[in-house]
Amino acid sequence: MDTMRVTKIVGGVCGSLLVLLLVKWGGDIIFVGAEGEDHAEQAYSIAVPDSSAPVAAVVEVPFAEIYASADAALGERVFAKCATCHKVDPGNNAVGPTLFGIVGRAPGSEPGFSNYSDAMLAVTEPWTPEHLNTFLTRPSDAVPGTAMRFSGLPKPEDRANLIAYLATLQ
Repeated sequence: MDTMRVTKIVGGVCGSLLVLLLVKWGGDIIFVGAEGEDHAEQAYSIAVPDSSAPVAAVVEVPFAEIYASADAALGERVFAKCATCHKVDPGNNAVGPTLFGIVGRAPGSEPGFSNYSDAMLAVTEPWTPEHLNTFLTRPSDAVPGTAMRFSGLPKPEDRANLIAYLATLQ
């Protein structure tokens, strides 16, 4: 390597550092100012409620009230999330058991389906609408160790509509 090439490399590095230093110095003048005062101003303000004011409590509607006004037609649309692993035809099991007649049935009792997890077989409470609601909120929390890898339905209205749809399949 000759001295001219080394001189070019060193000059390029020094020039880059000088440009970086000038950009930083210019940014400091714009945003901080020459004497250190802050020139940046807030473009808009967001009104924040007074923290000493009483906050209205969130009223949770009981599931029974939501379920009473559930729409099975909307539940059929929600079922599309379940249709990947479950069918609704009698005796037609897929990755998961058929959900035909699930409301009122004992967990782990679908004839012809043998892939239940030990955790699911240990559940003794029948699939009532309330029990299904708890399970569908987050299956892994309701039945720890379940083989069902579905994350759950966060909206209570979706769960109620889905359960109403499943209740029509008897």
